[in-house]
Amino acid sequence: GKQLGILVIAAGILGGLGWYVRSKGQEVSEQSRTGMGDKVLGTFDVNSVGGIRVTAGSNSVNVVKSGDVWTVKERGGYAANFTTISDFVRKLAELKVTKPLSIGASRLTALDLITPDKGAGVLVELLGGDGKLLKSVLLGKKVMRESQGQDNSPFGGGGAAGGFPVGRYIMLGNDPKTAAVVNDALGGSEAKPEDWIAKDFLKVEPPILQVAVVKSVETNSFTLSRTNEAAAWELTELKGEEKTDAGKVSAFGTLLSAPTFTDVVVSPDLAALGLDQPVTATVRTTAGFTYEIKLGKEQTSGGDIPMQVGVKGEFTKERTVGKDEKPEDKTKLDKEFAEKLTKLQEKLKSEQAYSKWTYLVSKWSVDPLLKNRSELLVDKKAETPPAAAPPGLPGGLPEGLPGLNFDPK
Repeated sequence: GKQLGILVIAAGILGGLGWYVRSKGQEVSEQSRTGMGDKVLGTFDVNSVGGIRVTAGSNSVNVVKSGDVWTVKERGGYAANFTTISDFVRKLAELKVTKPLSIGASRLTALDLITPDKGAGVLVELLGGDGKLLKSVLLGKKVMRESQGQDNSPFGGGGAAGGFPVGRYIMLGNDPKTAAVVNDALGGSEAKPEDWIAKDFLKVEPPILQVAVVKSVETNSFTLSRTNEAAAWELTELKGEEKTDAGKVSAFGTLLSAPTFTDVVVSPDLAALGLDQPVTATVRTTAGFTYEIKLGKEQTSGGDIPMQVGVKGEFTKERTVGKDEKPEDKTKLDKEFAEKLTKLQEKLKSEQAYSKWTYLVSKWSVDPLLKNRSELLVDKKAETPPAAAPPGLPGGLPEGLPGLNFDPK
């Protein structure tokens, strides 16, 4: 009877374990509702998207379409980069499952497939024009692969050293049954407003004829000018033996020809940015553009420089007709002149739109304007007196050295 009791208890335990394993097996097998090659978003119309919201932790970015213009809400409605938006939405729409995942809810944490309010996942929401949610995709860990080809996933081997992203764990909405691996790391899905704004910027087209820089210390201010593109730059009001160093001022010929900015400052604190007492620069070109630039103090994060800019344009409205110009040539030249004037006016209108914003620009873009006047001059060579000759050498042998008898034979 005692042995029978032990057998009954053992049978009960084994039966319970079997039921548990069977039920867990059924749970796992029901997890995946996706198949290899399925589109993550299913059938989806990219043209229905009127907004994108990306959330990671406490950071969030909202890219919103207003009419035909996309803007970034967190940057005061600054223009968004349409190419970035279009590429990202199309990438999501075409994204396919490369590996369905049959996992329980307890494994989601290991893959970062947890919503930002509770975990490390990145939530991407595609919104309609009315602001209503169309699709929601949760992005988890990136799948890393080493150069040897080993998988660095939570389920596989391979170290992280030297790895590179080849895919990502994702989940549609908050449904574990849609968890899968895709073969795109979706690197452009950051909750950083500066990554979504349009980075088009002003472009000072040479030839530049004059650059005038004014600083709080008057002796650091300077004005450079030249008569034409081929002429040498010269500092004005040279004193005494001062000379302009051609090598040190050569960079002013291409000043701001391709400036870049990293971010836009919303509601700028002028004092904190150093724009209450800025370095001011006026740049004039032969085409008739005048750029009025204000530069603040270098920021500790990344060394960017706060910048504000105003643009004016004074263009020749009528072409001077040549003395012996033929009628057929006149028609052609008039047309070319009109087209050039139109382009100048369009450029002016486009660049004047930058005047209402404060930018953080790369320091190298404006570095010539940050130099002091003394740094643009030829260095004075130190005049060192000739070394004194050892005593006794000029008039013969040093004292105390015996003479030498030399026999030419």
